[in-house]
Amino acid sequence: MTFKELELIEPILKALDQVNYEIPTTIQEQAIPILLQGNDLLGCAQTGTGKTAAFSIPILQRLYKSDKRKGIRALILTPTRELAIQIGENFEEYGRYTGLKHTVIFGGVPQKPQVDALTRGVQILIATPGRLLDLQAQGFISLKGLEYFVLDEADRMLDMGFVHDIKRVLKLIPEKRQTLLFSATMPPEIEKLANTILSSPRKVEVTPASSTVETIRQSVYFVEKAEKKDLLLHLLKAPDIESVLIFTRTKHGADKITRILNKNGIPAEAIHGNKSQNARQRALTAFKAHALRVLIATDIAARGIDVDQLSHVINYELPNIPETYVHRIGRTGRAGHEGIAISFCESEELPYLKDIQKLIGLQIPVVKDHPFVTQAGSQAQATKTEEIKAKAKENKVWRGNKANGDFWRRKKQGQAKTATKK
Repeated sequence: MTFKELELIEPILKALDQVNYEIPTTIQEQAIPILLQGNDLLGCAQTGTGKTAAFSIPILQRLYKSDKRKGIRALILTPTRELAIQIGENFEEYGRYTGLKHTVIFGGVPQKPQVDALTRGVQILIATPGRLLDLQAQGFISLKGLEYFVLDEADRMLDMGFVHDIKRVLKLIPEKRQTLLFSATMPPEIEKLANTILSSPRKVEVTPASSTVETIRQSVYFVEKAEKKDLLLHLLKAPDIESVLIFTRTKHGADKITRILNKNGIPAEAIHGNKSQNARQRALTAFKAHALRVLIATDIAARGIDVDQLSHVINYELPNIPETYVHRIGRTGRAGHEGIAISFCESEELPYLKDIQKLIGLQIPVVKDHPFVTQAGSQAQATKTEEIKAKAKENKVWRGNKANGDFWRRKKQGQAKTATKK
């Protein structure tokens, strides 16, 4: 199927052609017809599946074909400023020939430019919850005429504690609207939220949230904490690592790695919540343009990083939430391209690795041939192998004993029956 077969209008097809979009992804193919018909949608899709285009294209088309009344008619609510900016860029690309106006608002920067854009008038608003509620309270935003509401990255919204803000936003928008909820995972809290805000929704599920994209080649290096930096420097010497996103659990860790890499002649930047918006955006722009080879990020700051042909993701520290691993490595291997995900695992992180492998249903291959291999990791892997073998042997013995016991039990019962007859 092509985008032309989805019955899209000419202004959108022209824009898609300019960004070389020909074949829709699975979620786009499934979601666009549903949304063009005006249905509510519950979308379960992990990062890299093309969900932004799946909801932005139908919204642009329906607004274009409707009356041209002014005011905010579509609201996309998203958890982070990076993701908001990314979505704004997508609306700019797909809607450039529609004449529809949009703007992006988020905290951490002066509000005047955002207020000026709102005053000039927009039909589409992309926002983070805090700044949205702030400007609404100041009287700069009215959502009374809203027709389309998108709650993007709903699981991350709840993780970041935005549930109360979401409830406040829901009180500001009309009950009669088309609502779209997208989430990479579907825990009970998300299903409960979906039931309260969606009306007879159609469900689209693309790539189960617990799975990892098949085009991503995964591996794990056992290495102790003190030698992680040396292993990282060793790996970054390889010229085939064209662009790499490195994940840490903390802002302090991201800054520390950045200093180490720059000190060793490897230009790198970090993005996280303590960085100014200008600094974050500057680093992100350079990374997307492939002018910067190495970017270090925390999980929250990394939402919204969408880089064409990102070759590598490195988990410098394993996440303690297994679903986060899926989100992290999903930054590579996008749009059918191949990607490589490397994870460092120290002794204390072995339980995290176990949880991750259980979630994705895969034993991540271990790289044993490197200068900093840890004995603890190797022993842990060997112990695990022995445990599996021992368990299998134990099950075999148990099955044998059970079968043997059943035989003698049946024989004894048979003898008892014979004695009774006599």
